[in-house]
Amino acid sequence: MVIKQDDPNLKLKVLSVLRNGGIVIMRGDTIYGFFGIAPDTKEKILSIKKRNMKKGLIILIPEFGWVSRFAENDVPSSLKKYWPGPLTIILKGIQEKTVAMRLPRDDFLVELMLDLGKPLYSTSVNISGEREINKISEIIEKFGNTVELIVDSGDSDTAIASTIVDLTDKNNPVIVRQGEVKVDERDLRI
Repeated sequence: MVIKQDDPNLKLKVLSVLRNGGIVIMRGDTIYGFFGIAPDTKEKILSIKKRNMKKGLIILIPEFGWVSRFAENDVPSSLKKYWPGPLTIILKGIQEKTVAMRLPRDDFLVELMLDLGKPLYSTSVNISGEREINKISEIIEKFGNTVELIVDSGDSDTAIASTIVDLTDKNNPVIVRQGEVKVDERDLRI
């Protein structure tokens, strides 16, 4: 099913799909993404993307306090100034070896997670190894039959993916991908 971003029942429809274990394609902070409740939908999302089942996915959280649910350590104060926003931070995980988290600035995503009481997975709309898809017509054509809901927000040609910072090794923090947020190297000193 495809609905427009301005559909008056958007939130109810998205919540219904997510609560029933479905996958939603919609625009996040930056680009279109696959969204599903974490950890329940991991295999489903990875299967749609044709991505290695051992690979991880970014977990979106609605509040700073949720970091401790998934990570052994906290986000350093030098990086908290970039949250909420399109900065993904990889930390040592509690249940998995590592966990990649982001606190989105998108109010709709935050409301969804607070209503659900659960975090969401987020990953770009594409087949693993291929370019991200930003044209809504192409997204509908390629994934319309594989996900339960697509939210049409128009094309997102100018969107840039999130910046990714790996803090799993305190002695060697790394900017994995410089994206929309320009992280200063000095902010990585923990």
